[in-house]
Order: sequence, then C-alpha cells, then structure tokens
Amino acid sequence: MADSDIDQRLVVLRRQYLQLFEPDFLAWPPLKLLKNADVQAWLYKNLFDAGRLPHLPPPPYQIRVLELLMAKIEKAIEDPKQDEVSHTLVSHLGSLKANKLSPEQDPAQQNSYVTFTCPKERSDEPESTITILERRYLISGSKTTGFRTWEGALHLGAYLLSRRGQDIIRGKKILELGAGTGFLAILCGKQLAAKHVTTTDGDKGVVEALKENLELNGLDEEKVQAMPLWWGDDLKGTWVERECQTEPYDVVIGADITYEPGAIRALVATLRQLFDLRPGLSVIIAGVVRNAHTYETFRHECCKYLAHATMRKQWLINFAVASGFILEEVNFRAKSIREQSSLFYAAAVPVKILNITRANDKKVGNNEK
Repeated sequence: MADSDIDQRLVVLRRQYLQLFEPDFLAWPPLKLLKNADVQAWLYKNLFDAGRLPHLPPPPYQIRVLELLMAKIEKAIEDPKQDEVSHTLVSHLGSLKANKLSPEQDPAQQNSYVTFTCPKERSDEPESTITILERRYLISGSKTTGFRTWEGALHLGAYLLSRRGQDIIRGKKILELGAGTGFLAILCGKQLAAKHVTTTDGDKGVVEALKENLELNGLDEEKVQAMPLWWGDDLKGTWVERECQTEPYDVVIGADITYEPGAIRALVATLRQLFDLRPGLSVIIAGVVRNAHTYETFRHECCKYLAHATMRKQWLINFAVASGFILEEVNFRAKSIREQSSLFYAAAVPVKILNITRANDKKVGNNEK
C-alpha cells in the first residue's frame, strides 16, 4: 500500500497506538477496511514490526490491541474463502503471548516507550514525533508522578504548537519547572525553535530519567539541559541566579505542577524569586483541575483578590491582580477525543492554562537582558 493511498483513519489509529492510548477507546476504522489484506499488512508493518519500529509499545499493550484488532477482522469476514486474518498478525500475537511478562511484575513500575505525534499546520509537512520513556500506568496522586506525561503537559503542548503559542517559545530562553518526563522541554527544543531550555525537577531520579529522554530525542546540553531545582529554596548564589545574570530566561513554563496543595506555597515562592531575578519574565502554567479547591488555592496564593473579566484580542481572559502578580486565564479549548488527530488526551476534566506576569515589570524582549 503506497503512502498516498493510506486512509487517514489508519494514520490516526497508528498515532494513538504509539502513544499507548487506552485500547478500548482507540479510534478503530470501519470493519470493512480492517479485513482488507493490504490494510492488515500495513497495520503489521506500522504497528508491530520491530524491524521498522525501534520504540514499540510494551508486549502487554500490543497483545490487548492485537486481540481487539483480530476480533474486529473476524467479525468483518463474511466469506472465509475470500478474506482471512493475516497469518503475520496471528503469528505475532502467538509470539507475544509466549514471551509475556510474569504477573508478578508491576505494570506501574515498567518503563515503556510512548511516541507523541505533533500537530501539523499543513498536510504536506513531514510528521514530527517525540518519544518518551515513561511509566505509562502510574496513577494521579502517586509519589512518582514525574515518570509519566500528564494531560496538562499535552494541553500546554498543543497550545504552544498553535499559531498563537509558537511565538511564545521561538528564539526564547526557557526555564521549565516540574519537568517530569521532559515532554515540554523536548517540544520547545526540538519542535518550537527555543534558543535554549533549562528543564528542572525536584526529584533526582526524575532528572536522571529526563536526561535519558533528552538524549533519546537527539538533544544535547547545548540545546536543553536538565537540572535539579527544589521549590521554596533560596535562589541566591545558586546556578539559577547565575543563569539569570548571564543567560536570563524569557519564559518559565510548567504543567501539572499545582496538584499538590502542600507544594503550592513553595512553588509561588520560587516564582516570586524568579520575577525578582528577571523582571519582565512571563510564566505559563497549565494543569488539569482535578480538584477545584487546589486550583483556587494556587490562584489565592498568587493573588489576594479576583478582579473583573475583560476582552483582549477577542479572547476572553479572566485576570486577577494582587501582590504584584497578574494572572490571565488563556482561552484555549481542549478538543474532544473525536476531534483530536495527534497529542491525544482526555478532556472530560477541565484543563486550564494561566499566563502569569508581575505588575509594573517591563516586558522582556528577545535580546533584552
């Protein structure tokens, strides 16, 4: 099957599969299409062939998807003399089951390759991907959430990849807080033409894993560097202060970093120090509002009262001003799963993006220090 003949529904299925999207919610093409022999050959080649795909999903995930796929093909077959399930698919499923991991191994502790496909502005552009080694089956609220890419990072990534968002990063020096897997840092360094990215996390184990993901995506320290940073610590005399003096940041980003109530005060204290070190800084933070109280706690810590709503450039922005901070809620709608063709994430729970600046600070320019 030539690339020009590929049904886009197959392309979406492949992207979801490589991102380890929940098999029960994959966007399966019509059964009539799946039973086609050429389509089955394409599916094996682009979803399961280890010779072509160096970063395949883990075997248990492949098994689940293969079983669903084969069940759908069998359901579509009306005449077994004309159509059948590909022998290659059947053989591959048998091999996977024969080498299946022991049940004693905890899936939440297993590292898996997850490949994210970035949205394209034009259909003729080549496909751009980011591959992350992460623990896909961690649950929200665990103590090791930094080993998984969460919805807030994907939503912020989608915003930064939009026409509105690209100018925020292009040619700028970026500091990331609570980087986790490094998805956003890699996106900024690999896709969005950031001048330089310093990505940080307070967990040393996460920082080491983050370095592996940077290397996996061909990024060296000249472009993106990973460093430990503990919120609330005094930044005077640290590498952060030195960077602010020699290569000052233009933008601070963070995603899914406001979910823990106990860490919010330390996070805001770090933001205040960064504004002191770099007047004119712009901060962009995104997160899933799983708990409305926690979200409001973060807003309250940044500001003591809420002001009014206004219109700016046709986008509705709620903003609050206090203690020198200006909080603007960016109106960027999360697409439903059916609308998504890349960077797949659930949008059932609200995902917010906040743009934070400090009142009376002079806006940072590209070349201003």
